[in-house]
Amino acid sequence: MKNLHRNNRSKFSKSIIFSLVFLVLGFMFSYSYSLSKSQERSSEFTGGAYFEQEEQYRKELIEQQERNKSLREELEEKQAAIQEFEQSFSEGESRNTDYAEEAEELRRVLGLLPVEGSGLTVTLQDGEYNSDSVNPNDYIVHESHVFQVINELYISGAEAISINGQRIHANSHIVCTGPVIAVDGVQHPAPFTIAAIGKPDVLASSIKLSGGVMDQLVNDNVVVTLDEGQVISMPAFLTET
Repeated sequence: MKNLHRNNRSKFSKSIIFSLVFLVLGFMFSYSYSLSKSQERSSEFTGGAYFEQEEQYRKELIEQQERNKSLREELEEKQAAIQEFEQSFSEGESRNTDYAEEAEELRRVLGLLPVEGSGLTVTLQDGEYNSDSVNPNDYIVHESHVFQVINELYISGAEAISINGQRIHANSHIVCTGPVIAVDGVQHPAPFTIAAIGKPDVLASSIKLSGGVMDQLVNDNVVVTLDEGQVISMPAFLTET
């Protein structure tokens, strides 16, 4: 009887132990399943968020690249405009330089500027008076003699001419009054030194041409002295206002 009672109690104890074991195992399986599902959901959520963030970065990168392209195109347009402006400015400067040079040359030709250059001088002096001569004016330098020299020098390419240091121009008034010559109202006594800027060899050849100006002056008893290869300086004959 006692053995039966002991066996029953032993079976009951085993049943309780098995029940507890199964309960614990069930709880463990249930917890493990729940944890697995939770991790799976977390993984799905994390992967989706990462993908969305990556897509957002990709879109922003594309937009930035497009903005950079647009800025590069705008920069190229600005650079082209600047180059065009610089070229136009350079051409304008070149034109202005040409205009300035032309204006200076015109002022020089008009006598508004002092000039200097190679050239020669032709000095005319009264001839030695001969008491047997009927007319003493035959030995005096007249304005016609001066005009002969000036005209020949201009024809030969003289760029500027002066008489006794006074610059003359195409419309200068030259008149003989006794032993002196008045140039634009300014009187000059003999000898008369006519200076010309130009090619000395050409000017000299023109003056010394056989039967030309020098021979005619000598025939008129005028003493002619030709000095070539000089550096001639002349003042302006007018003042700019």
